[in-house]
Amino acid sequence: MTGRSGPPVLPPSLRAWLGLIAALAALAVVALGVRYAGDSEPGTVDRWIVSPTADSVRPPWRNVALATDFWGEPAGAALLVAAAVVGCLLLRRRRAAVLVVVGPGVAVVTATLLKHLVGRTIHGPDNLSYPSGHTAFATALALSVALLATSRFGLARTAGVSLVLAAALVAGAVMGWAQVALSAHYSTDVLGGWCTALAVTPATAWLVDRTATRLGDRAADQPGERTSDAGQREPR
Repeated sequence: MTGRSGPPVLPPSLRAWLGLIAALAALAVVALGVRYAGDSEPGTVDRWIVSPTADSVRPPWRNVALATDFWGEPAGAALLVAAAVVGCLLLRRRRAAVLVVVGPGVAVVTATLLKHLVGRTIHGPDNLSYPSGHTAFATALALSVALLATSRFGLARTAGVSLVLAAALVAGAVMGWAQVALSAHYSTDVLGGWCTALAVTPATAWLVDRTATRLGDRAADQPGERTSDAGQREPR
């Protein structure tokens, strides 16, 4: 049943493909985590992409990077999530409203736990870097909004998967560039954050749908009226 809480946020036509993508992303997160566990230096890939120095970019691009980074900070992230929730409620998509809060939240929490587990650092022993929480947040939020658009416009499987992956790629690339440009993360940290969001967001969407369906079924099993001895319907 979906009538009480709206259509699913994870369209059935996308479940198999996004499940496969999530599994591959999880493997990538683990592989990168094992490779860079306890490391404090850039790897070969990191050096090839950009030299991780404190002044990787200069104005005006540094100002662009700082502005982008703000949307991954608590204040900026809260504004983005609030705007997404308002949009979902205006469209009467309550499940989607839940997902745009829970999806990025789960991605950030997962990234934070992985940072302590992997122990990779940048610019000192206290700056845990793998995976990038900013990138995980931006990617997860973009994924959540793209899933809403896919459901809203009734996109077919190919178009839906393409939209979801494109949104994740653009959001992850923009935020990831900012993190590397500001020397806050290595490029492989950004890749790990991107994959973290790809791994956990589809699963979170599935759980939101499953929970909403169960609650709807439970409410349907508790009718609001009962029949009296005289045959008249009375309020329960």
